[in-house]
Amino acid sequence: MATYDSDSPYAQKPWLKHYDFWVPAASTYPRQPVYRVLNIGASHYPDRPATMFFGRAMTFRQLKDRALRLSNALAGLSIGKGDRVGIMLPNCPQFVISFFAILRAGATVVSVNPTYTPREFERVAADSGMRAIIALDEAAPRILSVRHNTNIEHIIITGLEECMPEEAAARYLADAASRKPDQKQLAASTAPVHSFSGLIESVSDPKPIRVEIDPEEDLAALQYTGGTTGAPKGAMLTHFNLFANTTQSVLWRSYLSRPGEESYLMVIPLFHVYGMTVGMLMSALLGSTLILIPKFDIDMLLQAIEQYRPTFFPAVPTLYVSILNHPKAKECDFSSIKYFNSGSAPLPLDVIERFEMLTDNILRQGYGLTETSPTTHSTPMFAKRKPTSIGLPFPDTEARIVDIETGERELPIGEIGELCVRGPQVMKGYWNQPEETARALRDGWFYTGDIARMDEDGYFYIIQRKKDMIIVSGFNVYPSEVEEVLYAHPAVMEAGVIGVPDEYRGERVKAFVALKPGMQATAEELIEHCRASLAKYKVPGQVEFLESLPKTAVGKILHRALREMYSNLSGC
Repeated sequence: MATYDSDSPYAQKPWLKHYDFWVPAASTYPRQPVYRVLNIGASHYPDRPATMFFGRAMTFRQLKDRALRLSNALAGLSIGKGDRVGIMLPNCPQFVISFFAILRAGATVVSVNPTYTPREFERVAADSGMRAIIALDEAAPRILSVRHNTNIEHIIITGLEECMPEEAAARYLADAASRKPDQKQLAASTAPVHSFSGLIESVSDPKPIRVEIDPEEDLAALQYTGGTTGAPKGAMLTHFNLFANTTQSVLWRSYLSRPGEESYLMVIPLFHVYGMTVGMLMSALLGSTLILIPKFDIDMLLQAIEQYRPTFFPAVPTLYVSILNHPKAKECDFSSIKYFNSGSAPLPLDVIERFEMLTDNILRQGYGLTETSPTTHSTPMFAKRKPTSIGLPFPDTEARIVDIETGERELPIGEIGELCVRGPQVMKGYWNQPEETARALRDGWFYTGDIARMDEDGYFYIIQRKKDMIIVSGFNVYPSEVEEVLYAHPAVMEAGVIGVPDEYRGERVKAFVALKPGMQATAEELIEHCRASLAKYKVPGQVEFLESLPKTAVGKILHRALREMYSNLSGC
């Protein structure tokens, strides 16, 4: 397998010269099941809090015990190696317990956005073939409404109040009462509905489950992303992929990381690969505390900073913009946080500068994708700083820029093309999609679909996305999925969806619609129609009506022309 072209400017790996002094160019990576990061953390720091949730701590000893008990309970439900088990939870201790329990049972984790509508959930559940799902009780009706179209045999439900202190639990229950499911509906389900806490308590003498895991072949996670079609596409992440990327992340930040003393403020969701690896797995390996925030709430976030004094804060641009715009931000003491990191979407220079003035600290960026577990690049701690760059490739990560047309010719330094990466964190492929896998993985290189360039120092810069994908607050939105919902409205003849700049979210969804002759519909009506079938971040914020949409010669909607139309009208 060739590494680079014979005359490649990337073969010299100019980025290595700018690594921080403690970061190695290469390392070795554990060929072990990734659940062992918890064993490591628990063996060194058994009595340190692994999670903090509304003031209630769960130690590493307790986390390991509960994960082991739940793994035994899953085995009792005949869940084992090769099975897929979904987790449809916000940030809460139950997510962490479930993640490690599923892996201990030998099964594969399928993380699901808890805000998904029944339609969105069904697509992931059906494609993955998951046999069980662990979810909030209030999500049970959504799951039950489509379960007959999936392979789900067991539904395991929990409530956030189960891991809260008594006073916080009482407040939460008073607020959540209307969202709790009808017990008669649960009892009538043809699939057994189990209590999360009940399953854990049912195991009195847990034993480690002996499952042979091949770390480089067996899947730890089936992490869903989207493709050019918008159809669900599961990135197959092996135990080795996740353990390697966790190790790379630790190596990159080791100078600032004190094992057993750090705490991570987690507002970014654990169901997202960024939160899963950079947050949950890294903190478990280092014996750090996860301060879990279950929803996007800046008041709650600022209060947590003052109360718990976190030291690491991985986040996304939307969060940083929200903090800057919050009236209480200037009063908040950010001094405990020594590492601010931004990922998932480009961070505007203006936001970087304003946030650094607010906190008197450096805001660093990283880059990655679902398919790369996720991190491939990050800005160094103290070496040469280039704020608009995504930074340098991680140890043992190769990167290059190739021509957009063929993807076969490496481009000179400074020229713009498609970014390709290769390393131990790159996925095995896409679940049951050999054609998509062959398109994305060529000779070990993952073709990211992002247009980028590399400068003479080996720093990389993202220019734009090759695909039409929209990123709203760090979440991927696929135009074809939104268009599909719009087309389901009886008055819609044509629909085209693009992303337009948004200072707060990075991008927002804008729809262009042509109505059928003689039919009428308002923008508000179409937006409401979308809300019934799409998660909030996917719903168009604007609908513009046209007599007809621009098309190619074969009748495909020209999204490029729609973007140009928007730019011409808005002056962007």
